[in-house]
Amino acid sequence: MFTGIITDIGKVLELEQRGDMRARIGTTYDIAGIDIGASIACDGVCLTVIALGTEPQNWFDVEVSAETVNLTNIGRNAWHVGRPLNLERALKVGDELGGHIVSGHVDGVAEVVAMHDEGDSTRVTLRAPDDLARFIAPKGSVALNGTSLTVNEVAGTDFGINFIPHTKVATTWGDVRVGDAVNLEIDTMARYVARLRDYG
Repeated sequence: MFTGIITDIGKVLELEQRGDMRARIGTTYDIAGIDIGASIACDGVCLTVIALGTEPQNWFDVEVSAETVNLTNIGRNAWHVGRPLNLERALKVGDELGGHIVSGHVDGVAEVVAMHDEGDSTRVTLRAPDDLARFIAPKGSVALNGTSLTVNEVAGTDFGINFIPHTKVATTWGDVRVGDAVNLEIDTMARYVARLRDYG
């Protein structure tokens, strides 16, 4: 489990297809504190560490299954060597829950359809897949590329997010562009409320 509070901006160092995709991700995390088998959310995708190293910089390797590639923005060629990634290590018992409960299981891919500056902040409009839009509500939470965010407004399948200057610096959201494919995880509470409504 994760909180959607990004703690490092990593970088894709290598990509290799070995049946499944294997990725090497550079990080500023202390490698000595990461175990093989640990879970790290990479742009919101929960992945398992299979190797670690320190040359030429700290890095960890993960394997990405074909299903994960198909369900995330990885399958839209979003990952390439040099791409920055939002990283978060798994939640430990007793850690502060600063965002919301995030599983790292991406539900689908949203698209950035518009953006404009509002003062120092940036308002971004995204379009959700039809089957996920009903789970997104004003003032509710979503995880976008692993970042816990509050929804400002909803209009059909479109929804708006306001990015404050801190978020743009502490995550990869400072580099967002119209047309970008974004990993979307809906709020777990919204999923269960909808199921109770439909089948309760």
